[in-house]
Amino acid sequence: MKKVFLVADNIISPLGTTTAQNFEHLVNGVTGVRQHDDKAMSDGRFFASLFEKGYFQTDECWTKFEHLLIASLTEILYGVDKNISDKKTVLIISTTKGNISLLETEEPGPELDARIALHTSAKKIARHFGFVNEPIVISHACISGLVAMITGMRLIQSGQYDHVVVAGADVISKFVLSGFQSFQAVSPGLCKPFDTDRDGINLGEGAATVILSAERPDGEVIELASGAVSNDANHISGPSRTGEELFYAINKAMDTAGLKPEDIDFISAHGTATVYNDEMEAKAVTLAGLQNVPLNSLKGFYGHTLGASGLIEAIISAQSLRQNTIIPTKGFSKQGDANPVNVCSQLISKPLSNCLKIASGFGGCNAAIILTKLKTAP
Repeated sequence: MKKVFLVADNIISPLGTTTAQNFEHLVNGVTGVRQHDDKAMSDGRFFASLFEKGYFQTDECWTKFEHLLIASLTEILYGVDKNISDKKTVLIISTTKGNISLLETEEPGPELDARIALHTSAKKIARHFGFVNEPIVISHACISGLVAMITGMRLIQSGQYDHVVVAGADVISKFVLSGFQSFQAVSPGLCKPFDTDRDGINLGEGAATVILSAERPDGEVIELASGAVSNDANHISGPSRTGEELFYAINKAMDTAGLKPEDIDFISAHGTATVYNDEMEAKAVTLAGLQNVPLNSLKGFYGHTLGASGLIEAIISAQSLRQNTIIPTKGFSKQGDANPVNVCSQLISKPLSNCLKIASGFGGCNAAIILTKLKTAP
């Protein structure tokens, strides 16, 4: 089976416009989560990681969501030796909400229906950059980013494409924020993943892009070794109570990559800081025999960036492998799960080779990927 490599990446978030800038801020403990008082989004104050007002100017042609995608794609495609107009290259867009904020500003009707459709944005962006193949849209709740990477990996392994550009983004609007507030799932302060006092999520905005390729670059490289998806069919918004279904995805990804629990150096968890999500993840990790493996959540730095979260966190995980550095879990201080896991509370520097990245979302969906650092060509 063909190997699939991460050959370029970019993150645009309130912490920076490149992967390097973002990683430097994480290493230094800088968070993008702030308290906001914006009546257009919420009657009360809330904590989230948002871009400054005016950071991306919208116009009649592009929305803020599309501007984010274009900015990330432009940053990564500039100077990259990949012919995006090649028929063996395809674009995948990952998002959960896309242009849903247009519901707040535009009149209902056929024009809005067409503009708000995810494939409309995907096609416009593909044409803007010169992709010749029909773009693919992945909108699968909060595992969208990982599913997009897994889809890209499988398309390359099948021989259909040699290169896949995976881009994801989401922006926060009143529509999005009020939905989570209706669940009483939004923390009144900085979120606390896996902590005994966790009380909900922070939302966040961001975009990320990664280029997957069958062509191995020279030198050290990160391989997308495997990926798996499962569904627990438990509840439209509540995760599995047993963690067995996420464990299935973890086990499948590890088995496909030929790895055992002792081969995993760290876990990048979904870690939303809600009671049920973190408990379910801890159970799944324990079922997989990984409870002693260092684990982190980046939600205290980025908030929950929805359809971009899997991409952002996978890219940071790849950077962690390159830098031999595990980012701590901001907001965590005391173990809060019945199945204790090894949550990182401090920066860890040690040799790293394999990372397990996991995510779960509404509808009971779960995903897991394995990222492996290869030092020299075989």
